Amino acid sequence: MSEPNSSRYAASKELFERAQHVLAGGVSSEFRKFAHPHPLFFTRGAGARIEDVDGNEYLDFTLSQGPLILGHSPASVLEAVREASADGQIFAGQHLRELELAEKLVSLIPCAELLRMSLSGSECVHAALRLARAATGRPKFLRFEGHYHGWYDNVASGVAAADEAALGSRENPNLIPWTEGLPARVAEETLVLPWNDLALLEQTLSDRHEELAAVITEPVMCNSGCIPPKPGFLEGLRALCDQYGIVLIFDEVITGFRVGLGGAQARLGVTPDLAVFGKAMANGYPISALAGKRSLMDLLAQGRVIHAGTMNSGNPCVAAALATIAALEEPDVYPRIYRLGERLMQGLRQAAAAAGHEVLLQGLGPMFHLGFTSREQVSEFRETFAFDKPKYAAFSVGMQERGVRLIGRGLWYISAVHRDEDIDACLAAATEVFTDIPEQ
Repeated sequence: MSEPNSSRYAASKELFERAQHVLAGGVSSEFRKFAHPHPLFFTRGAGARIEDVDGNEYLDFTLSQGPLILGHSPASVLEAVREASADGQIFAGQHLRELELAEKLVSLIPCAELLRMSLSGSECVHAALRLARAATGRPKFLRFEGHYHGWYDNVASGVAAADEAALGSRENPNLIPWTEGLPARVAEETLVLPWNDLALLEQTLSDRHEELAAVITEPVMCNSGCIPPKPGFLEGLRALCDQYGIVLIFDEVITGFRVGLGGAQARLGVTPDLAVFGKAMANGYPISALAGKRSLMDLLAQGRVIHAGTMNSGNPCVAAALATIAALEEPDVYPRIYRLGERLMQGLRQAAAAAGHEVLLQGLGPMFHLGFTSREQVSEFRETFAFDKPKYAAFSVGMQERGVRLIGRGLWYISAVHRDEDIDACLAAATEVFTDIPEQ
């Protein structure tokens, strides 16, 4: 494959070198370290495109790791934010827009009988697990390999592994820390299992349900392979949690408002006890929501479980959420996103095959994963080690050189502002890159 032109990123390189003197690692989020050929600095985004400080413009399928369901800088959201900001930023009190947003969310989300607002998905996951412990009196929760639930201590294990062997046995997996600095108690409160294995889940809950306050899962395993649940898996998980009095938590930070207005729970027909929303809910403005059944959320209402935050429900972020949801309620939005996503997936399959590459594309359309592998399906984290990650990295660099910005781990996002001509342009670039990459 031809060498990328590093001189295209000279201004970003200069700023990155400067940033390393004042920002740890030169970035403000771990995931930004891995851009090519170094973290890039951006100046503006509009619609489906984003521009860096060197003047390079990219057709954007990262959408800022997913939140930009309406694309960059949608006028209706920006206007709503301007109006709300003029009224005040935060009041340390309630306001009408917050009430209107809560009423809207309750009307859309199946599990939402009561809500609380926060700033990030990590915060709401933390609150959900606290609620589950308080409601059940049990100390532990179960999570699944390769799922991502934020960066807080108690969920910062089981996220990644060096290779499949490091995960240990299926029946008793190793709980691999994602980071240094975790307290020993993390291993004492967390169980981990492979996803999509209902028989193993059933056996584990039969043996250990008395320890478990909650099971937390992405309803679609977006962060590792964009893996859908096997038929009957979520339904079986719901039934097992009911049987053993375990709180079922859906992490819908990605799927919520991306796969549909009611989240994956509405689309897939399985209702959790608690669910966490963020990202696309406000098209990138910092807000999240914990939604749940009244019997659990009443513990917050009664003050028995504490959730707080000075910045919660700030005017601009609430206004952004209301404007985003209003735009998503237009009848043609989701059908177009799904159609474009499915068209792009099919076009990538065809382009790869024509160039002699074996690839697997799977997902729902609004988000999907591309991996170089001969496997016809990936159904759990352990199987994602079949992906040729260096080959995808080369593909991603080739696409960037041709003006298409991708997430390096293979996850793609489609927005409401992508159009057929954007898909055409992406497929034209991909055809060149697939041809340029060696088959082996």
